[in-house]
Amino acid sequence: MLDKLKSLFIVEDGDDKSPKPKAKGKAAPAQKPEAQKPLKATVKVDTSPVPKGEGKPSEKFVNRLLGAIEEANLEGFDYLEYKQSLQSIDDMKMDEATMFKSSLAMAKTMGGTPEKLISSANHYLKVLGAEEKKFQDALVNQQQRVVTGRQESISKLEASITTKEKQIEQLTAEIAKNKELLAQAKSSVDTDVAKIQATKVGFYAAYHIVVDQIKDDVAKMQKYFS
Repeated sequence: MLDKLKSLFIVEDGDDKSPKPKAKGKAAPAQKPEAQKPLKATVKVDTSPVPKGEGKPSEKFVNRLLGAIEEANLEGFDYLEYKQSLQSIDDMKMDEATMFKSSLAMAKTMGGTPEKLISSANHYLKVLGAEEKKFQDALVNQQQRVVTGRQESISKLEASITTKEKQIEQLTAEIAKNKELLAQAKSSVDTDVAKIQATKVGFYAAYHIVVDQIKDDVAKMQKYFS
């Protein structure tokens, strides 16, 4: 039944197995895809419906939508059977109005009425609307689970980076200050060493003068006292 529904709504071209909607008159010119925008730090998935004509239909979702229609198939001759009869005379080169009226005449022989056909078509539109609502809810949940959760992780990482950058700035300032203190300490040490050296030189200069004089006196006393 699903394959039959596919044949009513979907066509396949050659080797390209991706599902395509049944053509209705002239196809609208393909729209140029918008240039992809770079991702920002804050990402939000657009959950609004995509305009008709954009993208390619996913076979997974085609099967899901037609499966929902299959499960909700009404008893008797309804829109789906009418759609099938339209398809059967599609190659007879009739104008659209004649096609629809001829299929209606066939439908009436099987208990179909305009009211029933339109009502059943609206029934399937409600079924598809319910599927869209399920999809929208799933999309929002996925955004909450994946995108929002990931955004929280991004925010935490950004906060961590900001904190560490501030720590780096603080450490850099402390290092610069300590380098300045180190240079001052080294300069002070050099000055103190120079002072100590000068003090030592001054001491020994005085020491040698006094000692030498005493030694000289001792030598003279030894010489002259004996």
